[in-house]
Order: sequence, then C-alpha cells, then structure tokens
Amino acid sequence: MLITISRQTGSLGEEITEALAKKIDLPIITRGMVLDQWFSEVASKHELHMLTESPAFFQTTSSLGISFAALLENRIRQYTSEHSAIIVGLGSQIIFAHHPGALHVKITAPLEVRIQRVMQTHSLEEKDAERFLELTDRKHRRYISTLYNREWSDPALYHLVLNTGFLNVEEAVSLLAYMAYNRPGVMDTSPQPDTEQIQRPVVFKHPSEEEFATILDMHGIEWQYEPTTFPIKWDAEGNITQAFSPDFYLPRFDTYIELTTMEQKYVSEKKKKVQLLKKLYPGTNINIVFKNDFYSLARRFGLREE
Repeated sequence: MLITISRQTGSLGEEITEALAKKIDLPIITRGMVLDQWFSEVASKHELHMLTESPAFFQTTSSLGISFAALLENRIRQYTSEHSAIIVGLGSQIIFAHHPGALHVKITAPLEVRIQRVMQTHSLEEKDAERFLELTDRKHRRYISTLYNREWSDPALYHLVLNTGFLNVEEAVSLLAYMAYNRPGVMDTSPQPDTEQIQRPVVFKHPSEEEFATILDMHGIEWQYEPTTFPIKWDAEGNITQAFSPDFYLPRFDTYIELTTMEQKYVSEKKKKVQLLKKLYPGTNINIVFKNDFYSLARRFGLREE
C-alpha cells in the first residue's frame, strides 16, 4: 500500500499523517528522514543544508554521478517496491502518479484558518504568520514546478483534497483509513492464495545455488531466489547502467545472501557490489557466503544439524 500526502502548512497535515500512520500501522517517509538516513552517507553537510533550503539544488549532481532528484526517486521506488508506506511531499504524487496501488491526498485549509493556527503554534503576530505561510507555500510550489514542471495545487494530481476548515483530524483520518482499506489496490485485505500450490519451480543459474537452497530447506529456513534487483550505478541522465541481484533473501532474518567461489577475482568484484549496495541502501542486510561456509551460516542462524 502506498499513500502520498501533500499538505499546506497550517492545514493539520502533520497531525493527520501521524494519526493515520498509527491507525493503519504504516511508516512515514519525510524529507527529513530522507536527508538524515538516505542522503547522509552520500552528501556533505553543505549539500544537506542546500537540499533543505533550495528545491533547485536537487538538480545538482551527487557524488554518485546522478542528480539528487534522481537518487531520491530511485531510493523511494526501491523502498516502496518492498514496503508499504505513507510518503509526505517529495513530489511523490507525481513520481507514483500511475501507481495502481497508490492513494494521493492533498490536505488544505482556508488561508484565514491557517493563519490563526500558525499564530497559535508558532506564537506569531498575524502579519508574520501570513508572511510565513506565503514563504512555505512558495517553497512547496517551487519544488514541484522546478523538478516536475507541474503545479502543486493542481487537483488533478490527487484522488482526494481534504479541507480541514470543515474536517477535524479524527474525521480526516477516518476517511483516509476507509479509503485505504476499501479502494481497490491500496490495501489488499483479501485472503492470500496458498503459495505452495502456485509456486513455480526455481531455475538456478549455478549448481552451488541449488545446493545452498537444499541446505536451507533441510533446516527449515524460508528463502527467495533473486527476489530483488538493486540499481547501483546510473548515467548522467539517471538511467540505470548497473544493477545487483543477490542470490537469496531470507525473510525470517531480513538478510540477503550472495554466494561466491574461492576465486579472488570473483570475490573482489562481488565485495565491491555489496559495499556499494550498502552505501546506497542503508539498513539493507547482505552477506557474502563462500560455498565452504554453507553450514557455518546455518549455525550462525542458530540452526544446527540434527
């Protein structure tokens, strides 16, 4: 499930997002989280500051050879290919405009209502609150127009536009939760088919992979063969030039496994790919395993041979 939320400052957008995330148990992706967790290893302090202050800076080429905008889009797409989430801003309503399982929401309120809220929350005089809202709205519009040449306020970008001048937080959350659970494709609550009945035979690329899968089966460890492909290099235009598909994923341990032989040239190449993957996708667990270490790996997971 994927929900994108765009909100005006003073529209109760943050309060609604947090309450909705709690109600339907989804993580929230925000610009702050992206900069702190996804970009901190590839951007300098100056670049992080500029990304916070200037929408146009997202067009700057990162240390990875692609623009920060392209890097952001790649990482968001990668994350949402594996996880459900609520994304706040970041042009997500445009990035996922044609996503069949997305729900795009805009949260707004009349200017006079927003001014009163900002006066209370920020302890500002009316003129200062009005100026503050003018600047934040302009920043939101500029981000969308600069990167995507679209108008942030265009209602055609959203499934729902909620006016909190008439709706309170609880009403808005109830409405969005209902949409999430009932709109086709957003949240699938129907019984899942028996995967054992529909699973197709796996065709392994190398005998060692089949042997490793057999060992995992012997120890009752669930596995998936090459379920995810991670883009790891792009050209100047943001096109993927190199990708990496680890051999196995172990859902129980949230760990990817890449098998290798003892030949040094293959080991070095795979180590470089793994290091790059970890840098690009922080928090991804991946291990290189030598053929002779199969049983050692099983013991590491606390599963010894009988």
